[in-house]
Amino acid sequence: MPKQHVDTQNQQLQGIPEQHDGPRPVAENVTLVVTQAFGPGGDNLAGFSDVKFNGHPAVTLLLRTPDGREGLVHLSPIHGDPRKSGFIDIAPGTRCTLLCPVTKRPLDKLGPVDDGSGAEYFALYLTSKLSKGHAVAVTDLWDHFHSRIVDDEAVISYWAQTHAIS
Repeated sequence: MPKQHVDTQNQQLQGIPEQHDGPRPVAENVTLVVTQAFGPGGDNLAGFSDVKFNGHPAVTLLLRTPDGREGLVHLSPIHGDPRKSGFIDIAPGTRCTLLCPVTKRPLDKLGPVDDGSGAEYFALYLTSKLSKGHAVAVTDLWDHFHSRIVDDEAVISYWAQTHAIS
């Protein structure tokens, strides 16, 4: 029996027509929404607060700036949506420490961003198994919009960018 890699109980697909012709990707009006995002201790950070974006619960992180300020930032769970609220009085380009708001533990480091910015990727896991192969990779530079969604070791967000998903 094949191993199922997608958490279908928590998967949401919106705006996909009931039928389409042929095997080509359907990209118009498709939106990727992160419905769960687990920190390093296994706590779900989607819906941690009552903040919502387009009716979807925000993903909440605790951020610490180099000058010692810290606060909760609520990120839109809609992939590619730059909206955020809460602790947002941070200068663009500031390197922040990304923490779980429940455990106060730093998010797990995934590796460097390959764009010359010096940014690093950190993991918000897509399942409670906390696998780096199933994660949203967020960067530690404020206003550096370079997140990625990885599922089954494949970069879904790259597919989304090349297929004009909104």
